[in-house]
This record gives sequence, C-alpha cells and structure tokens, in this order.
Amino acid sequence: MSRRRTHPEDRGLAAVARVRSVRETDSRIGLTQVLAEEAAVASRLAGLQNQLAGTAPASLATPGELLAHRTALTHLGELIQETRRELETAAVVSAEARARWSNDRARLAAVEHLLEQRAARRRTEERRKADREADDLAAQRWSRADHGGAA
Repeated sequence: MSRRRTHPEDRGLAAVARVRSVRETDSRIGLTQVLAEEAAVASRLAGLQNQLAGTAPASLATPGELLAHRTALTHLGELIQETRRELETAAVVSAEARARWSNDRARLAAVEHLLEQRAARRRTEERRKADREADDLAAQRWSRADHGGAA
C-alpha cells in the first residue's frame, strides 16, 4: 500500500488495509520460517539416507561386531523413518502456511483495490466537476461576447 495521504472518507478502509498488511507480512514471514524448517528436515533426511547408502557391510569378524553393525543400521533406519514423518508433517504445515499467506495476500489486495477504486472515482468526479466549471466559464464568455457584440 502506498504512503499517500488518506482521504477522510477512506480512513476506516485504510485502517483495515494496514491491519491486513501486517497480517500478510506476518504470514509471509511465517511461511518463510516454515519453508526453512522443511528444507532443514529434508536435508537431514538426505544426510541420513546417504549415511545408510554408505554403510556397506564390512568384513565383520565376530558375532559381536555383526550385532553392533546390525543395531546401528536398525537405529539409522528408525531415524530415517522418524525424519520422513517429520518431513511429511513439515510439508503439511508448509502447505497450510502457504494457503494462509495466499489468503492474507488476497484480502490485502482486495482492500487496496477498493481504495484505488474509490480514489479513481474521486479523481473522475473532480475531473467532471472541473470540466463542468470550464464549460460554464466558456459559455459565460461566449454569452458575453455574443451579447457584447450585439449591443
């Protein structure tokens, strides 16, 4: 919204626009934060998956080493599943935040559009008034010139 002077008739709508602008900004900031969190979880998941892919079964000599390797892989698998669930949750939260921001942006745009329409109507009305006054002055001049020449 521009920082022009508010017309007295638009004070209420301008206040609504300010509130909607703050809400839109807040929801945009929230969306940015949620998207960053989602990206961090996705990055963590990719790291865990790379770690799993890089754990080739080494030549394990003892049953204890084999058991320890299997336990580590099981733990890694559980971490991957947990991180996948976190990513799914983050995706849902991101979608909700995106929808909220989109809604707030649309509401702000609607109020700003109303303010612009009102300003355009006032400008049109002022132009019409100025044109009528100019026509009246021209008619008066013509009338004076016409009567002035006949007398």
